[in-house]
Amino acid sequence: MATPEVKIYSLTTCGHCKATKRFLNECSVAYDFVDVDVLEGDERKAILEDVKKLNPKCSFPTIQIGKKVIVGFREDEIKEALGL
Repeated sequence: MATPEVKIYSLTTCGHCKATKRFLNECSVAYDFVDVDVLEGDERKAILEDVKKLNPKCSFPTIQIGKKVIVGFREDEIKEALGL
């Protein structure tokens, strides 16, 4: 079974965001990420709109695994969504 596409919306200062990336790296899972706090202007505004569509509270990390959205570092939910 192919691993679903993984995208993380994160903050560079967020411990839970760092833990999520570390966990995915340890599991050798490829992922894309956007550190929202380093973006500026229209780019930042557009990404925040994307995050709000997935997670109305706009909290971090917001993780999209295929069609599933996980908010926060929830190791068990991440493993389940990835089929690990």
